[in-house]
Amino acid sequence: MESLELAKKAALFCADKKAENIVVLDMREIVNFCDYFVLCTATSSRHIKAVADGVDEGLHQIGIKIKFKQGLDGAGRSRSFRFASAASAASAAGAPPIDEANGRWVLLDMGDVVVHVFENESREFYGLDHLWQEAIPVTWQ
Repeated sequence: MESLELAKKAALFCADKKAENIVVLDMREIVNFCDYFVLCTATSSRHIKAVADGVDEGLHQIGIKIKFKQGLDGAGRSRSFRFASAASAASAAGAPPIDEANGRWVLLDMGDVVVHVFENESREFYGLDHLWQEAIPVTWQ
């Protein structure tokens, strides 16, 4: 599956779980660690978990494996996540440290596509939309 198609599918999986302000950014001309970012906002830590689970399940159904998860612990037999401890995660993809203490930001890395699921305050605080403002938004619907 091409990275653009994967990014659009991930955005749709976020939308299926009622994530808000979903943005797909074309990162190919800006960074060398991925092709697309998918940014979305959830209303609470429980909603973040539901969105992350929805993306994981949807990708699993189409045969795509998440290579790296940060902010939630994917251990266990079920595909659902649990919140990880702050000490268990390492910084990924050049991003600032993930605010994991209360499950306010989850990162799901498929290699060419990185999905960020934020609580509103964390999305505003870290400002990835602004940080990567030179990235071209992609229509995903």
